[in-house]
Amino acid sequence: MRTLCASTLIGEFFVIGFAGLVAMKDPDLSMGTVWTVCGIAMLVSVLLCGMITRPGGVQLGWALQIALIASGFIVPIMFFMGAVFAALWWASIHFGQKIDEAKARFAAQAEAEAGA
Repeated sequence: MRTLCASTLIGEFFVIGFAGLVAMKDPDLSMGTVWTVCGIAMLVSVLLCGMITRPGGVQLGWALQIALIASGFIVPIMFFMGAVFAALWWASIHFGQKIDEAKARFAAQAEAEAGA
C-alpha cells in the first residue's frame, strides 16, 4: 500500500506546485499567501509518504484530498484534478491493501514450505 499511496502523493506534490503557479495570476492573492499555502500542502504531501503506514496516515491523506478539491474555489481546474487524485488515493489504498494481503499470504506459504 505504501508504494501506491506514496506515488499518488508525489503526483499531488507536482500538481499543487503547478496550481500555485496558476493561482499567482489571481490579482486578489499575494504571492506570499499563495506560496505559503502551496508550500505547506506540498510539504504535507511529501511527509505523508513516510506516514502512510502509521496510525492516522491514511486519514491525513484523505484530508489532503479534500483540501485539494476545495482548492478549486481558487483555481477552478482543481475541482477536477482533486477529484482525480481522490479517486487515485482510494484506488491506492484499496489495491495496496490487497497487494499487502497477497504478499503476506505468499510469505506465510513460503515459510510453511521451508519448514516442511
